[in-house]
Amino acid sequence: MTTSDSSDKQPVVCVFCGASSGTSPIHLAAARSLARVLAANNTRLVYGGGTVGLMGEVARTLVSISGPGSVHGIIPEPLVKYEQNHDPNDPNKHGIDAKIYGKTTVVKDMHTRKQMMAKEVIDGGAGGGFVALSGGYGTLEELMEVTTWNQLGIHSMPVIVYNVDGYWTGLIEWVKNAVKSGFIASSNAGILVEALSAEEVAKSLKEYKNAEGRFNLTWDQQ
Repeated sequence: MTTSDSSDKQPVVCVFCGASSGTSPIHLAAARSLARVLAANNTRLVYGGGTVGLMGEVARTLVSISGPGSVHGIIPEPLVKYEQNHDPNDPNKHGIDAKIYGKTTVVKDMHTRKQMMAKEVIDGGAGGGFVALSGGYGTLEELMEVTTWNQLGIHSMPVIVYNVDGYWTGLIEWVKNAVKSGFIASSNAGILVEALSAEEVAKSLKEYKNAEGRFNLTWDQQ
């Protein structure tokens, strides 16, 4: 995956976040705040396609401001019943209201979901990138994957952690310790950027500088 000329394209942000709302309302408030900032910056959202938890909140809020065309949810078929409100009498029914959540694409597996989300970000305009709100194992896994992809030169898009109420502080400290312990080069410490507010997320996306220690590898030979 390589970054194309994005000078005249609308930016796309991929948001990783939980299918849970968390125990504190501050996480839902942050999701709404992020959606409002995306709207203010004419940015489209691609995300995991859930209608519940933080996933649903950020999608719903952005659609309510910018319309259904501003959001694309991509969800693997096995997760529909877990990450979307569905008809319990028909587990095969898929009926998201696009007027509320935007466009939804159902795919076969996690790999397809992640590849499609990354491609939309890479093909979008300047100011796009990957942003992690609060979430669980899946959110952390997706965040670490796109961070690794940046390090390996698979993409050159920003990777931002929206650290709501200290949620990601442990991860930020782990990065510092990994640098100190010699497992992450100091020249790669800045691949993952911390933001403490939605406004700071937007600023970090626009001002992001790729780390000097990234590998200059070629991945599009086939």
